[in-house]
Amino acid sequence: MPPAAATPRAGMLQGDGITCTLGLRVLFDRLSLRVPAGVTLVQGGEGTGKTSLLRLLAGELAASSGQLRIGTVDLATHPAAYRQQVFLADPRTQVFDQITPLAYLASLQARYPGFDAACIGGLIDGLSLSEHQHKPLYMLSTGSRRKVWFAGAVASGATVTLLDEPFAALDSRSMAFVRQLLTDAANNPLRAWVLADYEAPAGVPLAGVIDLG
Repeated sequence: MPPAAATPRAGMLQGDGITCTLGLRVLFDRLSLRVPAGVTLVQGGEGTGKTSLLRLLAGELAASSGQLRIGTVDLATHPAAYRQQVFLADPRTQVFDQITPLAYLASLQARYPGFDAACIGGLIDGLSLSEHQHKPLYMLSTGSRRKVWFAGAVASGATVTLLDEPFAALDSRSMAFVRQLLTDAANNPLRAWVLADYEAPAGVPLAGVIDLG
């Protein structure tokens, strides 16, 4: 049996001595990090590995050495239990193109034990998705699709939530809504949010910064 799910504060993401390569390129060499509850920024310029780091933390990119764990749940020994505590959506994915935003959000409930169905209505309204919720995702603009992924991130209840450029392609109203939710997340002791972006989101308190240069 896998270890029990992480407890608040003690159960955030930890990495020790992680080395990861992609082809002949070394992406990370003996990387160690601690991600506490709240909001952590992964910062860096183009090509510095921000998205790759999120994929590594999600277990999508395999490390050649080192350890990743959430609380006592180790990725190498209990991969399914680890991934059940991590949310990451590829903003460019076409996997869900044929289903609606509501169907996508409903599909997350089976994967995440902490899924919060009660918050979906507020997310749909706050992200201006009401007129799009019954359309197949391929009909939505890039910004609207990104709103769906963000709604999934919030509703998942995942212990560790990974977001790649969460404000990209959003309208001003939705940006303000996302910023407010992240500000609230900064004070939540039960979840860790990791944002990959070029700069810190204005007004959102950060628990830490991982600077990739």
